[in-house]
Amino acid sequence: MIKNITGKIDFIESLRGKKATFMLALSNTDTANIEGITQAGIPNKIYLTPTLDSEFLTTGEVRSLDNIAETPKGVPTPALITRAVHLLKPFSNIELINLGLEQLPQIEYFKIHDFSIKPSKSIQEGANIDAQSLFQQGVSFGQTYICKDDYIILGESVPSGTTTAKATALALGYDCKEKFSSSFKDVPNVIREKTIEKALSNISLDDDIFKILGSVSDNMIIFNAGFILGLNNKIPTILAGGTQMACVLLVVNKILEVMQGEIETSNLALATTSWIANDEKSDIKALLEMCKFDINSYYSDFDFALSNHPALKLYDDGEAKEGVGAGGTLVYGELNGLLKTTLTKKIENLLGE
Repeated sequence: MIKNITGKIDFIESLRGKKATFMLALSNTDTANIEGITQAGIPNKIYLTPTLDSEFLTTGEVRSLDNIAETPKGVPTPALITRAVHLLKPFSNIELINLGLEQLPQIEYFKIHDFSIKPSKSIQEGANIDAQSLFQQGVSFGQTYICKDDYIILGESVPSGTTTAKATALALGYDCKEKFSSSFKDVPNVIREKTIEKALSNISLDDDIFKILGSVSDNMIIFNAGFILGLNNKIPTILAGGTQMACVLLVVNKILEVMQGEIETSNLALATTSWIANDEKSDIKALLEMCKFDINSYYSDFDFALSNHPALKLYDDGEAKEGVGAGGTLVYGELNGLLKTTLTKKIENLLGE
């Protein structure tokens, strides 16, 4: 069942049965190398997570490593969910956006949009992003992009992305200290807060917005803020993600505020998982309501209540929560008549059960 977070159900219902292009924005930030800050992947090989996610999503195989990415606790990547939905109710197209990968995915035939972007540095020392140029690349991409389907679903895979997202929103002046999620059930607050504190110490009050973003943010957030503004509401677009995608909208909001611009959002929405929407340690609704523009947002009430698989049960316990467009994909599955029993079995099958 699809449920509202903000706005009305009408937008998402208008997409029922329609065809979608799934786009996955991929990026690395050295912030993920800080010990203990993320569990979005294999220790010492976190940088491979977006590469492996994209390989598995497109081909059903992991080619850059022996096994699919999972956390030290054994939580498998949310790419499992997205892949399972795609097998049962296929996207018309899957396209990848390389926003700075350490290692390219080993795939053929699938469109990879490449912008010669380098992975960003750790926000502790300054991310060293040419934010204005990156933002403009996103704008240009949005202005020229031609969608072959009825709408776009835009997901992301960026390890430690919730940390850079929180740092971004705080640096831009949003009151959001307790509102960002984490891939952990028990958030490593000491590590994360120290990292963000160091990041914020590198900026000053008189820095312009792009200097701030270039120091504390990540490539995905900055590029997709430009992409959304470049699309200019011409294609129905679902941001498939949690608080990281909410941060993209907060960046859009702040840029419009600085530039005294406006955005029409009738064709824009965010869709996430029940694990994010019901997370007691974050508040995506509050983040979205900080935007001066209206935004429709939704979540799928899918969970693993029908599964006995211990790795999947960790999702219901609060681990992982979102990623690789899982929330938007679950909503897409429901719009196309996918049953919870069928999807649960498919995900279990992908795990080899």
